[in-house]
This record gives sequence, structure tokens and C-alpha cells, in this order.
Amino acid sequence: MIFDKLINYLKLDKQEFSFQFNSHPNYPSALAFSDTLNFMGVKNDAYELDKEYWDELPEEFIAIVDNSFSLVKKTGAGYSVYSEKAKTLNKEELHQKSTDFVLLFEKTEHAESKAVFDFKPLLYVIFAIILGYSFFTQTIFEALFNVLSLAGVYISMEIFNQKFGNTSTVIGSICGDTSAKQAINSCDKIIKQDKTSILGLKFSDFSLIYFTGLAALGLFLPATAYIVKGFTLVSVLAIAYSLYIQAFVEKAFCRVCLLIISILAGQLVLSILFFQSTPFSVGALLLTAVLWILVFSAVLYFNNILSQKESLQKSNAKNLRFKRNYELFKSQLLEKEKIEFQDTDTFTLGNKDAKFRLSIVSNPYCGFCKDGHKIMEGLLEKYPDDISVQIRFNYSSERADEKYTKLLSAFKHIYQTKPQKEFLKAVEEWFETRDENKIVSLSGSSAPEDLSPFVEMTKDNSNSGLNFTPIFILNGYQFPDKYDREDIWFFIDELMEDEDFQ
Repeated sequence: MIFDKLINYLKLDKQEFSFQFNSHPNYPSALAFSDTLNFMGVKNDAYELDKEYWDELPEEFIAIVDNSFSLVKKTGAGYSVYSEKAKTLNKEELHQKSTDFVLLFEKTEHAESKAVFDFKPLLYVIFAIILGYSFFTQTIFEALFNVLSLAGVYISMEIFNQKFGNTSTVIGSICGDTSAKQAINSCDKIIKQDKTSILGLKFSDFSLIYFTGLAALGLFLPATAYIVKGFTLVSVLAIAYSLYIQAFVEKAFCRVCLLIISILAGQLVLSILFFQSTPFSVGALLLTAVLWILVFSAVLYFNNILSQKESLQKSNAKNLRFKRNYELFKSQLLEKEKIEFQDTDTFTLGNKDAKFRLSIVSNPYCGFCKDGHKIMEGLLEKYPDDISVQIRFNYSSERADEKYTKLLSAFKHIYQTKPQKEFLKAVEEWFETRDENKIVSLSGSSAPEDLSPFVEMTKDNSNSGLNFTPIFILNGYQFPDKYDREDIWFFIDELMEDEDFQ
């Protein structure tokens, strides 16, 4: 299922979204799509809504249009629809092509993709240095040749990245509508169906190698003029091959391929008409050989690494789809004996009468507990009326020092005298700062509280074998060790609806 335009509009990481969506046990259902958006930071709610009520929907919503998840955006009297392509429909066309499924969403600050490192700024700096050097030290024709080389490098890199699932707005804007009905613009048909394979490299990969090598050789013009001219003459074969494939094999023309052909033709004309051949130089020949070997090796290396990563992601997606199967999770959850806690007057949050109860056995001084509390707070925020949460801080008066006693007393005072949000904010503040005095200040009291319920609760935890922290207890059942705590997001809705689990 393709929804590039939708993913781009929401500014999500396409690879991460595809991986999470494909690994969902209910893939490719609406539930899987909704859960994946939630996981990526786009809060949403799904509805089955008759078309007569669609006029009441927000300006933006997600629907299934032409059997594909699509972003629908009201634009005047019509609707802009974003899926694998962008299109405009009137009200009647939208209703005809859509199911009753609608998904209302709200983006959070974490929704945008955040790459570990963005190479494009560095690439632009290198391009700027090459262009500056070319226009200030070389002839206008040599500089123009280098401009064409850099254009070829950029387009080839976009194609290279797109091969591994990264969406390219540049390629998309050049190719336009790449649907099956628009064969004249069928970039995907030409690029993705490329059957060339030399050490795993496609014809488009050699375009990247070629232009990168020429960009480097162009810096040494006119000393490398005869070598550059030789390469441009050889490029005639590549032009002829590409045109043959497009015209007679695939019977579809690719705009981005035609653009690269235009760049090659432009360099051919410049080299023949304006480059003066220089005497043969062994040094220039050795430089060319070393340069081409380095560029070829680099492209081959990154191609193999990214191919392996893509293969692993597909394999992991299948494994996770199995792991995230609710029935399997439930069987693991119910495998251990149910834990019955004694009633204690401690920190209970959410809806105390809710059928779904989450207990978190924790310790304020446990470094790993911070993430567990974040998950708990996220569940409370999303399901305030459907979940009851108990924070079970381990505390022993014999082993606890004065600081811990003061901290727990402050927490209890905040819990008893202030709203739930203030208490959660204080707990969050503690895990961020680890400053007991700040929590005491937030409580407004330094008087010691009765902590005997926490002592009894800790004994209860110990008797149940809950000695490590953090631990999640779901309706009395310990969260399975085979799963990460974050996996609870994949099962929470089904757990709440499962009458056998209540």
C-alpha cells in the first residue's frame, strides 16, 4: 500500500512508518494504520461515519479513498486528496470513491521525522565550494561543465535514496503523476524495474558514480580535458541504451531519465566544442583510476549496507507482526500466576472504578523507572476514564535514608492536597532533576507524613516476588518478560475490550 503524499504531508519518517505499519499484526487494516500513526506521534481516533455527516468534519482528516489511506483536505468547494499522488475531487466524487471510514488526527511535537544526521547541508557546502572554485579559477565553459556534473550528482543521489524507500520531493516534482494511467511520466516503471545488476548495482547507481567522478575530474580542467572528453564520448552509449529501454522495452518515458540524458548531452557538446585536448599525462590517468575506484567502492559499500538494512527491516517486520499478535501476548501475560495485592492507601490515579488496572512497581532512585513512568503517564493521558493506575514505590523505613523519606512525604502531601495533574507533574519533575528540595518546595510542606502504607505495600511487593523495578502489573498479571514495556501500546485497546481479561 502506497501513501507517499500522506506521509510527506504529515512529515513522518517513511521508512520508520512503513516498518511499523508492516510489522503490525493486523496489517494492512485500518487498526494497524491508526496504531502506527499513534506510535509515530500522530494522535488519532477512527470512526465509521455516514457521508451525510462529513460536512461536519474538520478541515483535514484521513479517509480510505480508492482503497488507499488518504489525507483529505477541504479546499473551497472541493477536496485535495493526498495518497500515492495528489488529486482534487469534488464532494460527489469524494463520496463515491470513499468508504465510511474516517480518521481524525492531531499532530504532536514528536510527529516530525528526526534523522540522526542530515547529510544534505554538508553536500550543499561541498557543492558551493566546487562552484566557487570553478567560476573563479576556470573558464566559463569549464565551470558550466562542473555545474552540469553537480546537477547529475544531485539527481542521481535522489534516485539512489529513493531506491531504499526514501521519498524524494525533487524526483516527485520532476516526474509529476506517476500513476499507471500516466505512462509518459512513468519514472517508477523505468527506475524501479531496472534489471541491470553488476555487483548489485543498478544502471542508475552507475549514473551516481559517473557524475561524481566527473565532478572531481572537472576541478582539474584543463589538465584532465582529454580524459573528460573520452568519458563524455562513451556516455553516448549510455544515452542510446537508456533511450532504447524506454522506447522499445518498457514503452514508457521517464522524465528524470530524460533530464539526465540532457545533462549528458550538454556535457558532450561542451567537451567537444570548447575543451582543448592536452598532452597525455600518466599522472592524470592514475588520478582518474584511483578516483574512479574510490567512488565505485564507496557507492558499492553504501548500496550493500542499505540493502542489508532493508532486508533486515523486512525480516524484522515479519517477526514483529508475529510478536505483536494479541492472542500470543495474552497467552504470555496469563502464563504466570495472578497477583492479588492488599488494599493500601497509596498513589492511585485515573478512574478508580475502571475495569483496566495498571500497577507500576517503581523506585524514585531507579534510572530505568523514568521511562516506565512516561509510558504510564501517556496511558493516563490517552485513556483518562478507562484506566486506573497505582504507583507502588518501594519503601522500607529501616533501609531508606532521610532524603528518600523526605521525598516520599512530599509526594504524599502533593497527592493528598493537589489535583492529579500536579502530582504527575511533580513525579515527572523529580525524574528530570533528581532534586528532593524542589519536590518539597512544590509540595509546600516539609512535615513528615505517615509512610506506613508504603512499608506494607513494599512487603506486599516482595511477597509477590516483585523485587526489581520497574514492573508493570496489568489486572494482576505481570507484564511478560519477552516484551518491551513500550509494546503495551500495541495491545492496550484490545486489553481494554477483552471481557475475559477484565
